[in-house]
Amino acid sequence: MVADLQRKAQLEARLADLTAKLAEIGAELDSHQSRDWEELAVERETDEVLEGEGRAGKAEIAAIRAALARIEEGTYGECVQCGEQIAEARLELLPYTPFCADCARNLHR
Repeated sequence: MVADLQRKAQLEARLADLTAKLAEIGAELDSHQSRDWEELAVERETDEVLEGEGRAGKAEIAAIRAALARIEEGTYGECVQCGEQIAEARLELLPYTPFCADCARNLHR
């Protein structure tokens, strides 16, 4: 239970960081409105990178929220696919993962 509380605090901190980063990305995207063609081309390239970061951030936020829900339900650390415990080392690396290593490997085949 103490480990779950620590993990919850870790996930909530990451969620706050990502939320702030997405706000910064949104502000940066809104600020790009150059009239110069060269600057506009560079801004569009930058926008594509920022939009990619935004999509990745939103996906991670969804995964974190799902992990927080599993903590609340008391199922955090159990693989949603097979029901086995997820290795602590895996949760250290990917605290929001819903899958054990075996099931994650099978999903990517």
